[in-house]
Amino acid sequence: MRIVLSYQSDLQIYEQIKEHIKTDILSGQISEGDALPSIRQLARELKVSVITTTRAYSDLELEGFISTVPGKGCYVKQVDSAIIRAQYLQRTEAALMVALQHASTAGLTTREIHDLLDKLKEQADA
Repeated sequence: MRIVLSYQSDLQIYEQIKEHIKTDILSGQISEGDALPSIRQLARELKVSVITTTRAYSDLELEGFISTVPGKGCYVKQVDSAIIRAQYLQRTEAALMVALQHASTAGLTTREIHDLLDKLKEQADA
């Protein structure tokens, strides 16, 4: 598992860790039943506090992505990807609605909005 953190991001470090792991689970890079690195091991690898990785793992468990087996570690649970996708679609629509309101205020045309979205998608994929 490869996690890259950005200290310039608006997301807190534990949220970045959580989102990386969720993405890996949803994309199939981490499979159901796979063990995650221990909280201490991940903290050491990322050079962050144990509290930070504990918070990320706790949130992942609350969201139903992983389960903790005391004394054994954290494991990926079976995830209903259709439900997760629907949740992300809803969040995306809400974020785009806000973006469209900002674009309207700025006087951007539909073409300019499409071009901007294409540019941002290319940057995200790079």
